[in-house]
Amino acid sequence: MNWTELDWPALDRLRDKFLSGSAAGGPYWQSPADLANYDLTYGARIGWKWDAVLRELKLRGWTPPLGRVLDWGCGSGVAIRRVLAALGAERCGELLVWDHSPLAADFAAATAEKAFPGLRVSTVTPGFLAGNTPLDLLLVSHVLNELSTEALAELRGLILRSSAVLWVEPGTHEVARGLQTIRDELRAEFRLIAPCTHQGACGLLAPERTRDWCHFFAPPPSEIFANPDWVKFGQRAGVDLRSLPYCFVALERKTAASAAPADTGLSRVIGRPEHFKPYARLLNCDATGVAELTLPKRAAPALYKELDRSKAPLVYRWQRDGNVISQGSSLSAAAP
Repeated sequence: MNWTELDWPALDRLRDKFLSGSAAGGPYWQSPADLANYDLTYGARIGWKWDAVLRELKLRGWTPPLGRVLDWGCGSGVAIRRVLAALGAERCGELLVWDHSPLAADFAAATAEKAFPGLRVSTVTPGFLAGNTPLDLLLVSHVLNELSTEALAELRGLILRSSAVLWVEPGTHEVARGLQTIRDELRAEFRLIAPCTHQGACGLLAPERTRDWCHFFAPPPSEIFANPDWVKFGQRAGVDLRSLPYCFVALERKTAASAAPADTGLSRVIGRPEHFKPYARLLNCDATGVAELTLPKRAAPALYKELDRSKAPLVYRWQRDGNVISQGSSLSAAAP
């Protein structure tokens, strides 16, 4: 599939389902061509979110296991292809894919096999999903707003069979807060890898934080803004190509070998910092909770500029007096 072959009416139909909420009513793929059209456009944007998540995990020094991997709710399979490209398909012993649409599961399996020749890929059966076969890594991507109560219960069961979980969702208020709640429910069994810099309860679920939500922004490739096909897609789909909000959680089952680390003193910036002429303001999450911090421009001009321009995950170690930052160093700057 390429831009000259793109079926714009098919994309319009999919867009209408996404916007109306009817996508949650059941499989919406009518043909493999639907999936190919989606994969080139909407799927690529999801892939850029996964790229951002994978960059952050690398910064945190964590590599998930890739033995038996299940991509649950795989759609066109963009998530697993990004994960295998970043982490090494040769490390994957077995890739399993599942979607409520058999068309999607078959498409995801075929595209993974094509991208990574020799990869062992299969679609899973209802019996496997209901069984107890352990999983090394469970991938979940952009499904939370479409799940029935029964499907969510099935997913929770799969999580409890997994050594590690990577879950990425759109960065909307409702979806992000739903993922935050699930994250808190899993703290007893799992170590929190990211985006959290601590192992405590989610500070954004405090009663006074109902208007806030844990979300971030992935940088799209700069070249798309000069690409007329992407510009046309953005206009027709009604999406801002510059904005890729997402939320995510990375979890690792607690074992003697992976006990929760001591507090590292790291903080994660939520959303985007706001910049005013004399200062920057940001929502900060760390082991002490969630707080609104300010950075006077005169205190650290380079840091003030960096917070406005950086495309790296905003993970920092601050020097601060109360809620006023005097200096800070990013985890990305310290990375080799």
